[in-house]
Amino acid sequence: MPSTAIRNIHYDRSKRVLSVWFVPTGKRYDYEDVGPEIYTAFKAAFSKGQFFNEFVRDRFRYHLVEHGSGH
Repeated sequence: MPSTAIRNIHYDRSKRVLSVWFVPTGKRYDYEDVGPEIYTAFKAAFSKGQFFNEFVRDRFRYHLVEHGSGH
C-alpha cells in the first residue's frame, strides 16, 4: 500500500544520507549520518509515515534540497 505521507526514499551509503520526498509538497529533505540499518528498516516498514515519525524525524540533522540544485 502506498504511503500517504512519503512519496519516495533513497539512501546514499557512501555519504550516509537518507533522502525523503513527501507527498503533499513533493519536497525532498536529506537526513545526515543515517545508518544503513535505518534505511533497510524504513524500506521494509509497513507504514512509512509511522516509521519516519518514530525513527527519523527529530533524530537526525536535515536540510531541504532545493529543486534543481546541483545542475
